[in-house]
Amino acid sequence: MTIAAVLLGAFTTHLTNYVMEKSRHQRELLTRWDDRKLDAYGGFVDRVRAGIFLAVQLYEHREGLRRSEQPEAAMRAELAEAERQRGRSFEQIMLLGGDAVVEAAHELHVAVRAIDWQATGRAEGTLDEWRERNRVAFREINEFHEAARVDLGVQGKVTGENHPERDLLLPAALRAGGEREGEGAAG
Repeated sequence: MTIAAVLLGAFTTHLTNYVMEKSRHQRELLTRWDDRKLDAYGGFVDRVRAGIFLAVQLYEHREGLRRSEQPEAAMRAELAEAERQRGRSFEQIMLLGGDAVVEAAHELHVAVRAIDWQATGRAEGTLDEWRERNRVAFREINEFHEAARVDLGVQGKVTGENHPERDLLLPAALRAGGEREGEGAAG
């Protein structure tokens, strides 16, 4: 009887340790994947924003809004490299993201491509259409943030009543009626 009690105690101790160790290992895996997801999500948004910045520089140069010392060919090459890097980040989202995150990344990718196309001249558009494309992209960034936060289990929202939608920051010369610097209404 004593031997049976010892064996039963050893077995239950072993079983308890096994279950606890397995649970700890699963928590570590989830934490590790959450860390990887956080890096992938942050890296993707960083590359999206960097690409938008480069597209804005190219667009403003091409449209004569703000001339750059850098040749247009160099700006196009930088934008192409930014697109390549964004694509690599997008692939990480496809591998690690939940369904809602992947869908938000697709929508964001489409919005940013529209900016790239107008910046490079592959798509035509007015200054107002350019601004709207940028607004759409930044709304999609917020949608991506929302989906990523849910996927990571982060509380709260980055949009809504507590965080009203912001508009684009424009140079002073473009804020008043969309006129370019040096152009007046009295022509």
